[in-house]
Amino acid sequence: MPTTPATAANTSSNGTAEAIMLELVDENGTTIGTAEKLAAHQAPGQLHRAFSVFLFDEQGRMLLQRRAPGKYHSPGVWSNTCCGHPYPGEAPFAAAARRTYEELGVSPSLLAEAGTVRYNHPDPASGLVEQEFNHLFVGMAQDRLRPDPEEVGETAFVSAGELAERHAAAPFSAWFMTVLDAARPAIRELTGTAAGW
Repeated sequence: MPTTPATAANTSSNGTAEAIMLELVDENGTTIGTAEKLAAHQAPGQLHRAFSVFLFDEQGRMLLQRRAPGKYHSPGVWSNTCCGHPYPGEAPFAAAARRTYEELGVSPSLLAEAGTVRYNHPDPASGLVEQEFNHLFVGMAQDRLRPDPEEVGETAFVSAGELAERHAAAPFSAWFMTVLDAARPAIRELTGTAAGW
């Protein structure tokens, strides 16, 4: 199998790429198998487990990231704080905390589950498809960010009003509004109603 950005992250000691495997699930989120990451995202897509994280600062502003331009999927667009896929057998909560640290160099505090959402979002630019059973998490970002430039092109803390302006003016990931809307009740509980989420 050729090395792609989706498979290059795991390289064995002899220099060959190891496939990144995802958990395939049924409509209830029950694990039914595994698939290689890129294969799971090729049209029409295979339903797999994912997670999305929304972190906030003390003022109730949301941490956004602009995905690095070298990402194989949705490069250069704005999205939620962090999103990704648990390894097979890895708890979504553990994967969310791990990946947030790997991408942004910060360990989330007060990280809490915020429900799940299932969606099917094709990416017109790449032809890839997000068929995901997504576990949502909200929490706080209280330490200095140290983003990995291979993963994150830019970060911004935004208020609800600033997000609306930015969303109208700049490209965002296809799944962003779906996961944000699903997480809103937990976001309001974390930030309070005055934050406007």
